[in-house]
Amino acid sequence: MIDRASLLHRAATHATNYLATIADRHVGATATADQLRQHLGGPLPQAGDSGEVVIDALAHAAERGTVATQGPRYHGFVVGGSVPASTAADWLVSAWDQNAGVHVLSPLVAVVEDITAGWLKSLAGLPESWSTGFVTGCQGANFTALAAARHHVLAAAGWDVETQGLFGAPAIDVVVSDESHYTIFNALRMLGLGASRVRRIPADEQGRMRADALRAALANDSGPCIVCAQAGNVNSGAFDPIDQIADICRQRGAWLHVDGAFGLWAAASPTRAHLVRGIDRADSVATDAHKWLNVPYDCGVVFTAHPASHRAAMVMGAAYIVETAAERDPHDFVPEESRRGRAVPVYAALRSMGRQGVADLVDRCCQLATRLADRLQAESGLTIVNDVVLNQVLVRVTAGPDHDAATRAMIDHLQKEGTCWASGTTWHGMAALRVSISNWSTTEADIDRTGDAIVRSATAE
Repeated sequence: MIDRASLLHRAATHATNYLATIADRHVGATATADQLRQHLGGPLPQAGDSGEVVIDALAHAAERGTVATQGPRYHGFVVGGSVPASTAADWLVSAWDQNAGVHVLSPLVAVVEDITAGWLKSLAGLPESWSTGFVTGCQGANFTALAAARHHVLAAAGWDVETQGLFGAPAIDVVVSDESHYTIFNALRMLGLGASRVRRIPADEQGRMRADALRAALANDSGPCIVCAQAGNVNSGAFDPIDQIADICRQRGAWLHVDGAFGLWAAASPTRAHLVRGIDRADSVATDAHKWLNVPYDCGVVFTAHPASHRAAMVMGAAYIVETAAERDPHDFVPEESRRGRAVPVYAALRSMGRQGVADLVDRCCQLATRLADRLQAESGLTIVNDVVLNQVLVRVTAGPDHDAATRAMIDHLQKEGTCWASGTTWHGMAALRVSISNWSTTEADIDRTGDAIVRSATAE
């Protein structure tokens, strides 16, 4: 008979040991894919191995095969760590094994989702009346929001897209920033709206959509229209002028969607909330809790100002599911049916940090980004190419004859060296190192070590 308690204790010991050393380890993975296949692969066992053997094998592979994204010097892809309460809550979610799709399947998880949605809207400055859905990530959140937008603008034109499809439907004018994140284009592609038929609005030197160009593009237009803006450029951290864009969309009668994957949480900080001014005037907002709210994967969140349109775009029905007026079924607001209790780790993170703790997390990360930028800007041969308004720092080597080649060499050396890990990007045609600071455990000492490693890598032969 399987000793479940012993096996869970064994897994907890491995997990605790892993996290105990996360701040000191080589940040990148050190095992190759072939080495991991050799360790974990081979033919499927005929009789099956014991649970202890399986857990030990995975834990051993994790020592070299994982990237220390939980650690304080992982600065890649705007990925935060997980505050301890959210990690522990996620373990409970797995132990409970609840289906969070229907209230009757898990009243606890459904209620936690409702509470968490209210807390998130309060933090983001969104009206309590807005609808909410917990999805896989910001890709799922953008998809869901734009599905609601598609329903809403076509319904206003007298077309039921859910029953009639897009064949013969009125054309939707989709307008995006020239620097919209690729998940916007993926969502449009999956929704049958096309990734390339959009109208692109130019951005300024920091990646902000130009409101004057948007106004000119929409002047004298009519018919169904969706505009996509962003709160937090994934490279520079810059914010589109949401308040101005909202004015233009109101005049045009367009649905305004805001991709706030990480930047939305500037709203939680009294010193940075001005960056998202006008966010409450949008029609939908998407974000990723595993970024700046520091919860485990996976958890994206979608909010809309039009609950009826949101539900109409997502609702699923079956003879064995009886809708009740008393309680909300979470699956009515997401593309999935069966899913884990994603809101539970978010609840734990928010309750453990509180409103002030979230504000402090945002402010601290932004201050650390400024500290790093000031340190690197003082170095001859290094240039910060963005205005550091949030938690993003773009670094470029400007010594030598070929700045792009030198910058890429710096990135390669930095990732292999292991003190920290940050990703490369192409910013306005230039190679750059993108440093994202969004982890609750990152300290000034970690930022100073990161700065030293970047300088070493920039000058390495």
